[in-house]
Amino acid sequence: MSTKIINVSIMIMVLVLAFLSFETLAHGVDDSTRAFLEQNQGVQFVPFIYIGAKHMITGYDHILFLIGVIFFLYRSKEVLLYVTMFTIGHSTTLLLGVLGDIQINAYLIDAIIGFSVIYKGFDNLGGFKRCFNWQPNTKMAVLIFGLFHGFGLATKLQEFQLPEDGLLTNLIAFNIGVELGQFLALAVILIAINVWRKRPSFHRFSTFINGALMSAGLMLVGLQLTGYIIN
Repeated sequence: MSTKIINVSIMIMVLVLAFLSFETLAHGVDDSTRAFLEQNQGVQFVPFIYIGAKHMITGYDHILFLIGVIFFLYRSKEVLLYVTMFTIGHSTTLLLGVLGDIQINAYLIDAIIGFSVIYKGFDNLGGFKRCFNWQPNTKMAVLIFGLFHGFGLATKLQEFQLPEDGLLTNLIAFNIGVELGQFLALAVILIAINVWRKRPSFHRFSTFINGALMSAGLMLVGLQLTGYIIN
């Protein structure tokens, strides 16, 4: 294995460990954002856009899943299609979850989100074909997991019991922010992946990254299920 691959491996593992060191593991909210959401009254369009964008960029479970989704997509149309499926899914359940006050245990929904990361890494490694001689519908899977990711966003907002005044407008602003954050994150990810695609080491790199995705997903699932049992 080349020095570059080793360096990338070390960097990814350090980042994963750093993420796991936070007390608020999934969908964490910093103190300033928490204070704003708890005291919010009426329409706050721009602040909710900012919160949505920041939440997506720092929501590494979402980012890990998106890395897996676009990893082997080479055409812009394919990237757009898959990201649109994911967006439709999480936008729908984000709005329905909050407006309809659909209560789902946050630990369980975050465990499913962790499982989505495992699924995508396993799928990218050809696990379904090798182990089961069967390939799931990848577009449908992205849409379905997008629905669960949206509920993950909704459960976090529900914790703050946002006032009814301006709620729909604020949710739309939050969702716009999520899409902006998603776009920025994807731009960086695509640039990094495209750089590696031009190198002979890409095959080894891709195998390691998707294995690392599965490992990160397993840790997320384990920690969330532990939180569910304890709480």
